[in-house]
Amino acid sequence: MTFSESANRVFLEATTAYHLTDYVDATMPSVYPEGTIEADLYRKNWIDAVQWHLEDIIRMPLIDPLEALALKRRIDASNQDRTDLVERIDTYFYEQFLAVKTLSDAVINTESPAWAVDRLSILILKIWHMRVETERTDATPDHLERCRQKLAILLEQQRDLSLAIDQLLADYAAGRRHMKVYRQMKMYNDPALNPALYAKK
Repeated sequence: MTFSESANRVFLEATTAYHLTDYVDATMPSVYPEGTIEADLYRKNWIDAVQWHLEDIIRMPLIDPLEALALKRRIDASNQDRTDLVERIDTYFYEQFLAVKTLSDAVINTESPAWAVDRLSILILKIWHMRVETERTDATPDHLERCRQKLAILLEQQRDLSLAIDQLLADYAAGRRHMKVYRQMKMYNDPALNPALYAKK
């Protein structure tokens, strides 16, 4: 099984599990042993699923402003958790290829493998929700057809991205690409780096 096949399977498991309750405060089940890449992938998709629905809720036209602010803060925290987890997954990849001797003409990729995996996780959610739209009984035929067309494109993107991830990992394993990890170093969540926060002290 390729890495992308494994990731797609774990992401779908997590997406399916979340939608059993479809509740942003549901407890994530413990499916894989802590410290495994599967556990990190499962948690990654769970974070994405919860945030997807928080983003839906915050767009409700009549939402109470204080509730919206609390949700915005929660989304900010979720984004930081997501970034931290992506960097942890990148560390996993970095350690996998640490002993590989890169070729003299090796190139650098524009995106680390874990950020590509991040996009794959979100694609699984898009596919899940678009498929739901194609099965609605209260929607017009035009809506259903547009969603079927969009679903076909999303499934093509999933196939292409999965292949690209596996090709990227194969290039790292063969030394055709330099495996480098750059931390995001987000500044707005850090009280020591955000002027709006440290200026108030």
